[in-house]
Amino acid sequence: MTQGRPAERLENRLRVARAEFRMSQADLATQVGVTRQTISSIENNQYCPSALLAFRLARALQRRVDELFEIVEVPSDEHH
Repeated sequence: MTQGRPAERLENRLRVARAEFRMSQADLATQVGVTRQTISSIENNQYCPSALLAFRLARALQRRVDELFEIVEVPSDEHH
């Protein structure tokens, strides 16, 4: 974190977009070349995907990357 700049995290709408296609985590994982556990970790904000994976996910779900992922500020009481 840069001094004077608030902490940030990447949030996503992956689960919602996947549900619109009635697609399982395993199906999406196969399409983009990762494991189901990776999809689960991304959906639960436990893993931040690479730019390449973010673009693959967007393509598979017919979305723009910025429709799936958003940078949000972390309230000061949530980070140390």
